[in-house]
Amino acid sequence: MSEPPAGSATRTTRRSVLGPLWLQVLIAIVLGILVGVLFPSQAIALKPLGDGFVRLIRMTLAPIIFGSVVIGIAGMGDLREVGRVGAKALIYFEVVSTISLLMGLIAINLLHPGRGMNIDPATLDVHAIASYSASAQQLSFFGFLLNIIPSSIGDAFVSGNILQIILFSVLFGLALSQFRESARPLVKMLDLSLRGMFGIVRLVMHLAPIGAFGAMAYTIGQYGLRSLKPLALFTSEVWIVSILFVVVVLGVIARAAGFNLYKLLRFFREEILITLGTSSSEAVMAPLILKLEQLGCERSIVGMVMPAGYTFNAGGTAIYLSMGAIFIAQATNTHLTLRDQLVVLLVLMLTSKGSAGVAGAGFVTLAATLATMHRIPAAGLVLLLGVEQFTNAARAVVNIIGNGVATIVIAKWEGGFDDRRAAHILNGELANPERTELPGSAREDR
Repeated sequence: MSEPPAGSATRTTRRSVLGPLWLQVLIAIVLGILVGVLFPSQAIALKPLGDGFVRLIRMTLAPIIFGSVVIGIAGMGDLREVGRVGAKALIYFEVVSTISLLMGLIAINLLHPGRGMNIDPATLDVHAIASYSASAQQLSFFGFLLNIIPSSIGDAFVSGNILQIILFSVLFGLALSQFRESARPLVKMLDLSLRGMFGIVRLVMHLAPIGAFGAMAYTIGQYGLRSLKPLALFTSEVWIVSILFVVVVLGVIARAAGFNLYKLLRFFREEILITLGTSSSEAVMAPLILKLEQLGCERSIVGMVMPAGYTFNAGGTAIYLSMGAIFIAQATNTHLTLRDQLVVLLVLMLTSKGSAGVAGAGFVTLAATLATMHRIPAAGLVLLLGVEQFTNAARAVVNIIGNGVATIVIAKWEGGFDDRRAAHILNGELANPERTELPGSAREDR
């Protein structure tokens, strides 16, 4: 094993003064909860801390997605390889998303958390969901297809629309792959720019405990604990089903693919805690891309699968959507036959793919689904507004874990995964995976 660069020991010592980042984030979350409970008024004022951290991360997402996808496609052997990886990823995403939708649908029918609430939709204040409903009107099927195409290249990057950025990145990468040798200097420049973006992310990640503290304090201070009692059952059930999905479904997939899910979760613990504290999966996209490459996933595959997964592989969001729709039906005494629920499931399979790049994506998608169905009263969304932040944390955590597992599985299918390196890292035998190479395990990008 090669020696780490000079000075790295000093940096490690400095980090250890406050403990590892995941421990700092965990302590910050606990402190945020305490401040929210004890000083709710002051806690609400801490919201800018969480918002500021998420915005710092989001400012790097567009160039990171663009660079990762372009370098990934341009680095592949030919267009058939790009198509093969893309097809495998989309099939995997659809199968896993459908399983998560079914799990949510089965759970909500077994547990009936909305039964007995007897809510009259006419008495609900729909003004609270006006902004979500307005966004939902743009999520029709043809609207979704048109929304993939940006009005201009600059607009896609300015608005941060992930789907539009991915589309342009794929087209640009495909164009460069047709003259790979001539485009090599440009690809190297993009690679250097991408490293710079990741460098910014590493700096910003030091602020993660502050962001997690502010976000959690605001959430508890704004909504409180007692005020959530009527909807606590629904929220806890979303968390339970989400945990079961990770342990059972993703656990089986990981085992079949030949890696240990528990060890992977331990490797991702910092990103999981940051997502839990900020309720934002976008906050950890860049660190996850870095860690997957360090783990042994081929760079070109990570560059394609990971950004696409944020759009098409939202398992946590799918669980929330199916449970949320049926919960509103139960709470408003809207009778749904098995056929009605299957129609809801089919609609969700379409609408759940159109939420990328939309603020409050899960909530907006649910509004779009109810508007499409004309069966479940859309005014019932007001019932879920108070617990939106808490359920959002659950689905964000599941989404990032699911995308990490998906990237490894696709990499293994393509023979682009270094099992030996991954075993050393997941077993804790490689102290500095970012800088250290194993003898004989170094692999060139395709």
